[in-house]
Amino acid sequence: MKNNTEIQSPLASEGSLEQKFNKFIIAVSVLIPVVVAVLFSVKLDDFGIKTEPLTFLPPIYATINGITAIVLVVAVRAIKNGNRKLHEKLMTLAIALSVMFLVMYVAYHMTSESTKFGGEGIIRYVYFFLLISHILLSIAVIPLVLISYVRALAERFDRHKKIAKITFPIWLYVAVTGVIVYLMIAPYYV
Repeated sequence: MKNNTEIQSPLASEGSLEQKFNKFIIAVSVLIPVVVAVLFSVKLDDFGIKTEPLTFLPPIYATINGITAIVLVVAVRAIKNGNRKLHEKLMTLAIALSVMFLVMYVAYHMTSESTKFGGEGIIRYVYFFLLISHILLSIAVIPLVLISYVRALAERFDRHKKIAKITFPIWLYVAVTGVIVYLMIAPYYV
């Protein structure tokens, strides 16, 4: 006689993994923006560490943003086509790319002065709208990505899918606007 109850993995037990990671998600979601803001204002030269400005990094981390956007789109297509393993690998790659971006972004700003946007007129307003929305949504997407990832790990796919529908467009917007903001300010780099 077959049992009608479905056997869940230990990871999928009612919210256990999610609950274990809640404090971690909150801590990381607060710490990353705070640490980035602090490090953004710190220059290595202020501590007697003589470094050359890492001026080669902006096109690299802008490219990483572009690759992240492509990986996100391919990952969503993979899951819609039923390829969960590929989706999982691509989403892990997207997180790794985002971490790489963040490290390079901070390294650049710890060795270089901020570049001022030189555009005038309507393009200036467009640039600052994109920049501000990019920054704010890059902060907001941190907990969304982490919650989405933990729910997938916990095999809570119903809950994962609900938050992923919010996470995906925000993360994609952040990745794409990162490239656009770079292209708009690139002519003003020294």
